[in-house]
Amino acid sequence: MGLAWLLALALLASAAGAEVVADASQDLLEFSVGKFRSFELNRTLPKEAVVRNIFNNVTLLIFQIHSQYRNTTVSFSRTLLPGSSATGTDQGLAFVMNLEQTLCTWYLETTAVVPVRSVAIPLSYSELDPVPGGCNLEFDLDIDPNIYVEYDFFETTLKFAPANLGYSRGTDPLPCDVETSRDSRWRLQYDIYQYFLPENDLSEQVLLQALQRMAEVSQVKANAVKVITLTANDKTDISFSSVRGQGVIYNIIVRDPLLNSSAAYVPAHTYACSFEAVEGNCASLGRASTKAFFTLFALLGLFICFFGHRFWKTELFFIGFIIMGFFFYILLARLTAVQYDVRLILTAVAGGVGGLVLMAAWWRFGVLPLCMLCVGLTLGALISSMTLFTPLGNLKIFRDDGVFWVAFCCIAVFIPALCIGCLRILNVLSCGVVGSYTVVLAINSYSFTSLSHVTLNILKRALRPDFRRAFTKVPWQTTDFIILAVWGMLAVSGITLQIRRERGRPFFPPHPYKLWKQERERRVTNVLDPSHHLPPLRERLLSRLAQIKELFRKEQPAGERTPLLL
Repeated sequence: MGLAWLLALALLASAAGAEVVADASQDLLEFSVGKFRSFELNRTLPKEAVVRNIFNNVTLLIFQIHSQYRNTTVSFSRTLLPGSSATGTDQGLAFVMNLEQTLCTWYLETTAVVPVRSVAIPLSYSELDPVPGGCNLEFDLDIDPNIYVEYDFFETTLKFAPANLGYSRGTDPLPCDVETSRDSRWRLQYDIYQYFLPENDLSEQVLLQALQRMAEVSQVKANAVKVITLTANDKTDISFSSVRGQGVIYNIIVRDPLLNSSAAYVPAHTYACSFEAVEGNCASLGRASTKAFFTLFALLGLFICFFGHRFWKTELFFIGFIIMGFFFYILLARLTAVQYDVRLILTAVAGGVGGLVLMAAWWRFGVLPLCMLCVGLTLGALISSMTLFTPLGNLKIFRDDGVFWVAFCCIAVFIPALCIGCLRILNVLSCGVVGSYTVVLAINSYSFTSLSHVTLNILKRALRPDFRRAFTKVPWQTTDFIILAVWGMLAVSGITLQIRRERGRPFFPPHPYKLWKQERERRVTNVLDPSHHLPPLRERLLSRLAQIKELFRKEQPAGERTPLLL
């Protein structure tokens, strides 16, 4: 009986021990240097990351963890201490190896209610490689290899800590700011890389797979596009134009040109929008007011694209609407704090007034050069925006606002000056190019396209002076090439149709006010003209009003209502 009891206790103890080992194995994540591992983090089950059998030539180990939009935390200890942990969607910790050390441990957790799918990787560097963030004086960590991303509607800003030269195990790091010779960190250079995710794709799997191509130095150079190279004398921040709803991954490669070595910071990503916002989140960026405005605007633009020169006054309304609406929106945005929907409604009203004013100016005065100047400047402004949308717009000389706006205005004025001898061709070109571009803006209100930034970058530059320092790079993918082909096809079709239809016709319609005045004089002097006997306008209006009142008057009952006179 006693033997059976002892056997039962042994079985229970072994089962409990196996359960503890199983739980421990679930909380423990074994990593290999240079290899990604995918896993899920739960709020109630923190995990421990372990890297074993680290080579002796490794002096620095950077462990990085990534998630899509829910924060995760990586720390050196189970208890979160200041200066020993990092929290965010793209975070990493740098571990300086001690002599004879072959094992490193990190602790991973999240405060999110739902499980967070994450990927992580440890990367190793030798004593010859630079130390990313080794001269950090701004952020909390002693060695901070992270890239900090801040964004708003206008620009996305990257901030990072300067790097230091590498050093061997068991030695002190080199001082950061004692000297500026070539034997110090001031010889290091920083290459900024940018990688765009597929357009209109917000899936978690695509992002996590792309992050795996942006972690190591060789992969970053093979997959991403280098934007600029900074020296140690430059500020450790850089700005890009925000592309809302478009996934972008950034990374920085720090190079030592003397030793021909390099190291990568922790890659960071952004969509320039919030996944958790109630209104205007990444999944529903387009507002109903924006869609309605640009859909109606595109319908008018399509009409102008194919029939603008024939319907000259409608085209003038369209051009006046664009000019007045653009400048009025800038004034509202810079001088007031009204909400976006109200601003858009006021812009539409002001644009309508501008269109009517230009129509009225043509009707009364008939000054063709003035009207064609407005038409030509609108086309010139669009072509100028297209020119500065190319890599030419990212040249350092255009960081100066004076140079930028002078170049913009010169290109805009050059277009009407070039076509001053053939005004009809200029007008048809303006109808085709500007009218068809409104379709691009309408498409962008439903689905992102890079071509909308042709004019959006100019608007951002006018609204915020600090936007001059931002790089205006946008993705060029299959969708953009399709929309570019649609834009070109509409423009060419509209121009060709109008040129063929207007062949043999007068270049422009006659002065409306002169025609009206001549017709009025003809009616006054020609008594045989039936229109001469028409009553004045005031009498005609009163007569028409009386007829309308008759429709609402009650019918009188039949029969005699007054007494007979005897």
